[in-house]
Amino acid sequence: MSHSIFNRRWAAVILEALTRHGVRHLCIAPGSRSAPLTLAAADNAKFLCHTHFDERGLGHLALGLAKATRQPVAIIVTSGTAVANLYPAVIEARLTGERLIVLSADRPQQLIDCGANQAIEQPGLFGHHVSGALNLPTPSPDIVARWLVSVVDALLQQHPAGAVHINCPFAEPLYGGDPAAFQAWHEQLGSWWQDDRPWTEMAASAPVAVQARWPEWRQRNGLVIVGKVTAKEGAAVAKWAAELGWPLIADVQSQTGNPFPCAELWLLQPAARETLHQAQLVVQFGSHLTGKHLNAWLAAHQPEAYWLIEPMTGLRDPEHHRSSRIVADIGEWLAAHPAISRPAWCPLLRELAEETFSAQTHRLSHFGEAQLAARLPQLLPENGCVFLGNSLTVRLVDAFARLPAGYPVYASRGASGIDGLIATAAGVQRGSAKPLLMVVGDLSALYDLNSLALLRQVTAPLVLVVVNNNGGQIFSMLPTPEAERERFFAMPQHVSFAPAAEMFGLHYHQPQSWAALSNAVGQGWHSGGTTLIELRVDQDEGARSLVSVGKSQ
Repeated sequence: MSHSIFNRRWAAVILEALTRHGVRHLCIAPGSRSAPLTLAAADNAKFLCHTHFDERGLGHLALGLAKATRQPVAIIVTSGTAVANLYPAVIEARLTGERLIVLSADRPQQLIDCGANQAIEQPGLFGHHVSGALNLPTPSPDIVARWLVSVVDALLQQHPAGAVHINCPFAEPLYGGDPAAFQAWHEQLGSWWQDDRPWTEMAASAPVAVQARWPEWRQRNGLVIVGKVTAKEGAAVAKWAAELGWPLIADVQSQTGNPFPCAELWLLQPAARETLHQAQLVVQFGSHLTGKHLNAWLAAHQPEAYWLIEPMTGLRDPEHHRSSRIVADIGEWLAAHPAISRPAWCPLLRELAEETFSAQTHRLSHFGEAQLAARLPQLLPENGCVFLGNSLTVRLVDAFARLPAGYPVYASRGASGIDGLIATAAGVQRGSAKPLLMVVGDLSALYDLNSLALLRQVTAPLVLVVVNNNGGQIFSMLPTPEAERERFFAMPQHVSFAPAAEMFGLHYHQPQSWAALSNAVGQGWHSGGTTLIELRVDQDEGARSLVSVGKSQ
């Protein structure tokens, strides 16, 4: 029985080491093999513990927490398929940089590949989708605590982005024992238990290098493109570009205030493309651009210089321009490359953008998902944030909306899947502690229906708008064969979300007009808790609104 206490002490060292690297949130699923980790977490007052019965949703909850806090978030799961359910969240973190620490409990090696219950090959399970991995031995007093804390420190410092996997085998017994056992092993680390620094510290990254000839480049025709960045970075980039007199094309995740709105629409006009070809330098901050027409224009244009600035490493330009790939903190890079005040070199673009935005505002008079996208800023909570689902939702907002500068926008645009979106939004809300508006499609909501359970525990009002267009209507925009489109692609489900809201104790509305929708959202901000609003719309109205714009240009 005393060995169960050593399991706990081993787990306590691992978890305490995580606190030295900024981990405050722990996401825990139920399980017996993971009991040493779970009980050690419960004993450590430094952690905020979140629970969920569905490991797939739990992984996305952690992802959302990491998005909002910009700190690493740890996940504790038991052995077997519980670990595999984290795969989608791990993949997303790999692509978008959120820091997840997967702590998977495991059977000891002698129980693997011999028919033992709930035992699978867990080391290497996530392949190259994790930045790093550590397969620990079965806990033993013969292994000094200094080794354990050192290898955890090294893993987290060597892999500052994406997910890491720490596999933790535990032999039975897992419960009970003398609480005073193995005290000497525990105390090997001395004063480390009382301070807040890692046992092993590694050197920080080098300062930002200034681009050669920046004083010359900033006096030429530049174009700024902004992908996924933070709210603070988006506002700073917008100010920098405006001072330089350079046009700025903003992705929906840019949080720049979109000074040249509706780029997905006006980029189709020959006058706009001819003007933009005069750009000698393209400076892109962040990646994962949503706009189809923006990506098409970038594919066709090769400026004299192309700089792509993002703190994540690796290739981030799917068009593979001849470029300078700059790995740097965006705020630090801006400070090292100050702007100078210059008049706008292409005022035509601003006029064109404003005219397009005004025309679309008047054109989208029909109550539906396109109108929702265009008028989304009217529904945003004060001092809140917004989470946008994938597929058609994010494309409509990207094309039609002008979101406020510096207003936090969250999405899962790495792998751009529809899995785990509700859970991710729940994590964003808990991590930010702000009111949150979420918009997803009906299939996305169905895919993550279990995670409505997480919305019963919000720390500020949350309004979830489910756009029910009866299936995956984004396929209406694609050349899918019409005869097979409904059965094999759109897959309409003919469901109502009212019973789901009732099952999980959420407020529910089904408005039939813009005024009713606005009123329901307003009630959600004042009533507290979570409000689920089901927006029933014409099946392909949203898709047609984008397709018709393209044909009219």
